[in-house]
Amino acid sequence: MLVAFSVAPSGTGRADGSVHDAVAAAVRIVRESGLPNRTTSMFTELEGEWDEVFDVVRRATEAVGEYGSRVSLVLKADIRPGYSGELDAKIERLETAIDDAGEGAA
Repeated sequence: MLVAFSVAPSGTGRADGSVHDAVAAAVRIVRESGLPNRTTSMFTELEGEWDEVFDVVRRATEAVGEYGSRVSLVLKADIRPGYSGELDAKIERLETAIDDAGEGAA
């Protein structure tokens, strides 16, 4: 399964509203998990089996909770039994489709 999630605290008491320290704590947990992952400016993507992926999301969410009085978690999952390596494979298929469509237009 692939999971894309974003977790952030609120009620941090910071005047600038920054949450980078909390997000860093969450991403550290994701990276230390050993599961395939990718972090962008908006989401962290994680790949693995149901229980291991959601354990990492839970621990990352708990870590963020230490930075504020509330936590917001946004999560999207792609559950496709029998497939692995999709974190990169989906992007590769997309790039191939874009290249193929571009060749047809030439």
